[in-house]
Amino acid sequence: MNKKIKKVVLAYSGGLDTSVIIPWLKENYENCEVICVTANVGQDAELEGLEERALKSGANRLYIEDIQEEFVRDFIFPTLKMNAKYEGYLLGTAFARPVIAKRLVEIAKREGADAICHGCTGKGNDQVRFELTIKALAPEMEIIAPWRLWDITSREQAIRYAEERGIPLKINRETNYSKDMNLWHLSHEGLDLEDPLNEPQYNKDGFLELGVSPEKAPDKAVYVTLGFEKGVPVSLDGKEMNGVELIKALNKIGGENGIGLLDVVENRLVGMKSRGVYETPGGTILYHAHEVLETICLDKETRHYKAGMALRYAELVYNGQWYTPLRKAMDAFADKTQESVTGEVKLKLYKGNIINAGVTSPYSLYSEEIASFGETEYGRNEKDSYNHKDAEGFINLFGLPLKVKALLDSRGGRLCPPARSENE
Repeated sequence: MNKKIKKVVLAYSGGLDTSVIIPWLKENYENCEVICVTANVGQDAELEGLEERALKSGANRLYIEDIQEEFVRDFIFPTLKMNAKYEGYLLGTAFARPVIAKRLVEIAKREGADAICHGCTGKGNDQVRFELTIKALAPEMEIIAPWRLWDITSREQAIRYAEERGIPLKINRETNYSKDMNLWHLSHEGLDLEDPLNEPQYNKDGFLELGVSPEKAPDKAVYVTLGFEKGVPVSLDGKEMNGVELIKALNKIGGENGIGLLDVVENRLVGMKSRGVYETPGGTILYHAHEVLETICLDKETRHYKAGMALRYAELVYNGQWYTPLRKAMDAFADKTQESVTGEVKLKLYKGNIINAGVTSPYSLYSEEIASFGETEYGRNEKDSYNHKDAEGFINLFGLPLKVKALLDSRGGRLCPPARSENE
């Protein structure tokens, strides 16, 4: 370890890992100055008493930075416009790490720090997400990752280390699920969830924090109408809102109706499988609404091609590759596709289900006149955009490869029948 480090900026959450890191840095880097930085990405309830805990743990000072608007504008909404999901996961932790790390770099430069420290374990994805961002924005900055350096090997040992030093903690040995909360979601890992055979305790008091299970949701459906402009959500039930307000409002409505629970065993970047339970009520509603709007606003070729790109985009975000040329180039593609994704989507929420209840757009490519199965003269005139007679030629050409193959098979591998001799 570099003993010359005099000042360290620590990504501080107030949780177990980062609370223990403060005294560990002091003990291992000659009583270095520890500047804690907490980025508020929507975990408002967790900020209470944070400064007192940081100082009692040995920190020299604490910055609490509200970056919610930047988080939504520059990270959540670009990912939403691409409809990017990683194995069903809506990337709540993944795209929060780059915006947090960006602020860490900004403060580290302002403070003249020698290093940036994070509390990510050596088994997780977050270590990669933090460090790739730091390398992209401050390539000269030293990075300290205690979980890859110290002798602590488990959360139980970390709790004991904290107790021995009188470090204030908000958890105990029985309730130490590993959680990550932000404006977009809440994740749960560890304890009984480590065995995929165990059902998550959705109905246990205190397990869910953003809402209720579908069983406990009201028996009456709730309707919401979301307005979009160029792929960005801008209103809820006719009321214009900024991104932060809108997500918070949808979290409340969605949570009350059991929306957005996901139990998934995902493939981590570092090579192992990991189980997580996610609460993403508002995000789940937004993704659903955006996808519904795209069904009428995007042509088939663009929509299908974009779906393939969404998978690659999700991998980039999940893997911590936010600040890469490819991700930025994909944003340009997504922005182009969203030029016509403007309109309103009405949804019905009922006991964990999201049910389509209507969609409209001034740029809709859907034509009731063309698509109707009812009585209509449309399509019988040769001047109409769709003529029923055209279908025959289209089917003949579209089915030609199948017909040729069938003829070949029926003639024993010969496409043309054998030539007749003059004696036949």
